[in-house]
Amino acid sequence: MTGGDRRILVVEDDPETAGQLMEQLTTSGYQVDLASSGNEALSHGAAHDYAVITIDRMLPDIDGIVVMRQLRDGGVTAPFLIISALGEVDDKVRGLRAGGDDYLVKPFSFLELLARVEALGRRSNTIAKETILRVGDLAIDLISRTASRRGKEIFLLPKEFQLLEYLVRNEDLIVSRAMLLQHVWDLHSDQSMNIIDVYVGRLRRKVDDQQAYPLIHTIRGVGYCLRAPG
Repeated sequence: MTGGDRRILVVEDDPETAGQLMEQLTTSGYQVDLASSGNEALSHGAAHDYAVITIDRMLPDIDGIVVMRQLRDGGVTAPFLIISALGEVDDKVRGLRAGGDDYLVKPFSFLELLARVEALGRRSNTIAKETILRVGDLAIDLISRTASRRGKEIFLLPKEFQLLEYLVRNEDLIVSRAMLLQHVWDLHSDQSMNIIDVYVGRLRRKVDDQQAYPLIHTIRGVGYCLRAPG
């Protein structure tokens, strides 16, 4: 990371840990902002572009995973490094499925944290170069979190955009309802399956209605597939 790409948000409520992280990251050449609560993290994350966000799971007001989800839903694309004393496999899986990019268990070596921050920053720079995904005449902008067909913007709610992005990234592949429930909603209950059909129906009306050809296809008894003709 170079220049303006070296701004990091540290979300940590423990003053001693926060002070150490800020001092060590600043010494390593980063510009560091600090948020000591979930609400501060939401404010900072929405107001600035960060190369990386490190976030503690156990915040005093809002769970770190909830903060991360809200920032993702708000269009924040910066990679998240989750830092937590919760080191069980289930905790790691939940954090990563909720939108985290890496997970570091306390206590940790600063050298390891720095290496992970640098790796996430490099990955972020690479991903940022691919900001628009296209399928047929559909284009989705990963930075502005907007979609359009034939240049006409489609108004999508945050969860609808996440659903469309997942389908676009799996173009031509059959995606089951269980996969959508797990990767878009981070849920695993069969009782929640009907939410998939509701959202896909809404998305299909917005994306495919009055268009030359449909993109979202139902694979009966299996799930859905997004593909363009030809």
